Amino acid sequence: QANLVESGGGLVQTGGSLSLSCAASGSFHRIETMAWHRRTPGGQRELVATLTAGRTPIYAEFVKGRFTISRDLNTVSLRMNNLKPEDTAVYYCNADVKITRYSPVWSEWGQGTQVTVSS
Repeated sequence: QANLVESGGGLVQTGGSLSLSCAASGSFHRIETMAWHRRTPGGQRELVATLTAGRTPIYAEFVKGRFTISRDLNTVSLRMNNLKPEDTAVYYCNADVKITRYSPVWSEWGQGTQVTVSS
């Protein structure tokens, strides 16, 4: 089982930057894909960016050129530049985890961290 702990987030003005980090701990074989999702104030859940080891990151259109996802072993980070009020959301870390070498992938989620962009 993997436990995801997020850090970062907070309040920033339009055009500002923030960084989020998510560290996975626990007993597992490996993590396949790590990603960031967000839930907007209106309740809409959106995929922000994903990163699978050895592959090119995938970004949602609305963050391309502004956000950068990176990964170091079992930690995934999201650097957010040129933030806009519409980026205000709760951001969740997600990891696809293999508990053992032969087990299926299990999706784990962090607790979420609030990002608020003021206009």
